[in-house]
Amino acid sequence: MFDVIIVGAGTAGLSAAIYAVRAGKTALVLERKTYGGQIVNSPEVENYPGIPKISGFEFATNLCNQAKNLGAEVLYEVVVDIKRDEAGVFKITTENNEYECKTVILATGAKNRPLGVAGEEALIGAGISYCATCDGMFFRGRDVAVVGGGNTALEDTLFLSNYCNKVYLIHRRDEFRGEEKQVAKIRERDNVELVLSAKVVELKHDDVITGVVVESTKDGSVKELNVQGVFVAIGQMPDNQAFAKLVDLDDKGYIIAGEDCRTDCEGVFVAGDCRTKKVRQLATAAADGAVAALAACEYIDAQ
Repeated sequence: MFDVIIVGAGTAGLSAAIYAVRAGKTALVLERKTYGGQIVNSPEVENYPGIPKISGFEFATNLCNQAKNLGAEVLYEVVVDIKRDEAGVFKITTENNEYECKTVILATGAKNRPLGVAGEEALIGAGISYCATCDGMFFRGRDVAVVGGGNTALEDTLFLSNYCNKVYLIHRRDEFRGEEKQVAKIRERDNVELVLSAKVVELKHDDVITGVVVESTKDGSVKELNVQGVFVAIGQMPDNQAFAKLVDLDDKGYIIAGEDCRTDCEGVFVAGDCRTKKVRQLATAAADGAVAALAACEYIDAQ
């Protein structure tokens, strides 16, 4: 019987583990793949307060070691079901085992929606990025492309246009889904070129990205853009369906919760990118982990 079981060993989940064990609770972290979450793919992190520069892998490794050294247990198992009995005890079933706990923190994160173009995964960190604010500074003075038509893509384009030589904004439709005020700002930037009604069909590369081939969604014509970076901003995909019977999800699959990280199920809390929120950054994930863990401890102490 654990006090807290945390599903997910990303920044939110490991931060929750640190706060839980420091509050004197027993904590188990269950992770399906490897610790760290999306940040492990970032060559350098320069926007986490107090750490001027660190690789995403080193950041995640330090965080995981910190949680384990404080007494948290981290196991690599896939959670397939969570149930709460009449006594309020949670039974968590993985592919191999069953565990019981007093509270649950869901910190499963969200994965970036990929382009689905051949070679994409292998080029992550070698020109392909899903976070302009994380990696944009590495492309200062270079030509880059942003793919997407929502607010994230528009914000990424504006951000990158401050540092990059040229920014191509590629969108499969001829109108944007994002805010018109953002679109108006983009149209004012001399170094931004809109590539509308087009989709990326090929990534040109040696060991790193050298260009993209885009195809018109109207007439099928193709052209190549010489770029050194491609920022994909076509949305994220949470992985919360296993918990749909336990907590409420919104229409996109995110767990519904506010800044207090409390779900509609008593004793279940949520932290990080898997919950409904506007800002999904490293710092906000860590903050969610702290809030969720302290809320879980408060819940346990009140029983």
